[in-house]
Amino acid sequence: AVAAVCAVATLRFGLLQTPTLGWQGLGLSLRLDPLSSTMLLMIALLAVVIVRFSCNYLDGDQRHGAFLGRLAATIASVQMLVLAGNLGLLALAWIATSLSLHTLLVFYPERPRAQLAARKKFLVARLGDAALLMACGLLYVKFGTGNLEAIFVAMRESDFGGTTFELATVLIAFAAILKSAQFPTHGWLVEVMETPTPVSALLHAGILNAGPYLVTRMAIVMSESATAPVLLVACGGFTALFASIVLLTQPSVKVALGYSSAAHMGFMLMVCGLGVYPAAVLHLVAHSFYKAHAFLSSGSVVEAARAQKILLPQRLASPLRIASSIVAAIACYGLFAWAWGIDPLRQPALLAVGAILVMGLAQIIAPAWDSRGPIVGVAQACLLASCVTLAFFSLETGAHLLLHDVLPEIGRPSGLTLCLTGFVLLAFAVTVLLQIVGLERLQSTWARHLVVHLRNGLYANAIFDRLVGGLRHRPSSAAARADAV
Repeated sequence: AVAAVCAVATLRFGLLQTPTLGWQGLGLSLRLDPLSSTMLLMIALLAVVIVRFSCNYLDGDQRHGAFLGRLAATIASVQMLVLAGNLGLLALAWIATSLSLHTLLVFYPERPRAQLAARKKFLVARLGDAALLMACGLLYVKFGTGNLEAIFVAMRESDFGGTTFELATVLIAFAAILKSAQFPTHGWLVEVMETPTPVSALLHAGILNAGPYLVTRMAIVMSESATAPVLLVACGGFTALFASIVLLTQPSVKVALGYSSAAHMGFMLMVCGLGVYPAAVLHLVAHSFYKAHAFLSSGSVVEAARAQKILLPQRLASPLRIASSIVAAIACYGLFAWAWGIDPLRQPALLAVGAILVMGLAQIIAPAWDSRGPIVGVAQACLLASCVTLAFFSLETGAHLLLHDVLPEIGRPSGLTLCLTGFVLLAFAVTVLLQIVGLERLQSTWARHLVVHLRNGLYANAIFDRLVGGLRHRPSSAAARADAV
């Protein structure tokens, strides 16, 4: 109810901000604007569902009350993060979110794999905390205040730059990358599945999003940087590509969901690097609700995944059918782009987002060729693709209208950013082709070898384990026997 009131107040009065409680412009201050109100309302809705689920999930557990207390502290930290109106409170809430989540990850000390994942995550989070603290310190030195609105106004009125500014934006990007489990620090995310289900739901639907949210919150600052967008596109795009390919080979549905979250976080960071911030916010909200539902109903998700594998066609899709699906997807996107008066060719960033949408539409249409009635099936798939495209353009327009006062206009990315984006899109196209064809149905020797390596995540997690000394953590003999069974 409070979140709904805040959202209505923002729509009615615009920006609302409390005075700063602190010293020399650095301290505690709350900020309500369309972005923070949207995030606050989303978190409130997710919190209600997750807390109610937790009450039933741990019913009869002796530590039920302790778990709910830790869960409430974590949710409160996330809410404080999105409401922060000062660099001081932003940094404190960022750290509190990580520390409170850690208490949930280690809630069951008898689960060794969860303990190992929590240890790795704790180390990565401390590096992210240090990066954000240094970034906030540099911004405070640069602008002479920690008030976010004062910083944003100064950015709009003057042309800031220099080494200090660039370093601050790069550190913000690093903090977001580390928070969102990007390659090569993603391993803890796919190993954390032994934690209670409500924790997984909160982690994947909420806390991981703190990285993209931080970049979006500081969008006015980040959009003026020459280096940070390149870093976001490079790291986010590579992680999205890597995780998307690896998840295709995972036999465990929950591990696949973990790689899916890493891929979505990477895609959001890449979109932020391109400067299409409304699309990133829209993706953030949609992904949060989807992942909360996926983990809280994980049994249904597992059954659906099994059924999907059973129904997969046994023969490879023909090149003509794949090409027809791509042409239909392009036509669908182009028609709605024309109706909305959008010329993607003049805005390369929008063209990149549109290319990703076209690939998704092709995945909807391609399987319909193998239905019992291909003509009817393809017609139904094209209708579904049209509905998806209509929803995308409508929601994107709504997000732009809602957030245009707090986010910068879509600019033209640098040449290096566009080159990196083009490479990522080309690799995404190959990934989508593998999804349509079915990587595990390829019978060649190299394909079978590739599947084995991908199933092990190209061994990136094992290398990271050695770097952080994670392999020194040995599971108990009972746990080892259970794994052997």
